[in-house]
Amino acid sequence: MKSSGIFAIAVFLLFTFSIQGQTPKDSLEIKQVALDYIESQHNVKPEQFERAAHPRMVKRTFWTDKKTGKEYLRETFTDAMILLAETYNQDGHQFPENPKKEVIILDIYDKTASVKLIADDWIDYMHIVKLNGKWQLVNVLWQFNDSGNH
Repeated sequence: MKSSGIFAIAVFLLFTFSIQGQTPKDSLEIKQVALDYIESQHNVKPEQFERAAHPRMVKRTFWTDKKTGKEYLRETFTDAMILLAETYNQDGHQFPENPKKEVIILDIYDKTASVKLIADDWIDYMHIVKLNGKWQLVNVLWQFNDSGNH
């Protein structure tokens, strides 16, 4: 009786987590979204950023007004990030020869994921959502490793 109860619980848990858990394919696609985000700037490929981001993506950081010394929230949107990917590294000197791009999936639940990207000079925390079968970047909160650079 005791072993059949444990078996029933194990089957229930396995069934529950298989319905709501991510697949290895999801993990790979989520990681690719984060890589497309950063590599679009490395490679000067705005189409790579467009592939990764939802059209209503918002990127935020804190910034310091140089005159007043007050911090405020600074926002960037998809259209500006596409332009950045197109122009930022045109001379090929904005990043090291082998740029750092460590992607850590912090959590995945059903159709949402939280990701940490560790790049050369900054950290990005990302929210990625699965809409119509496609993982897309919707939120980014970032800062320089040295917050004094803000």
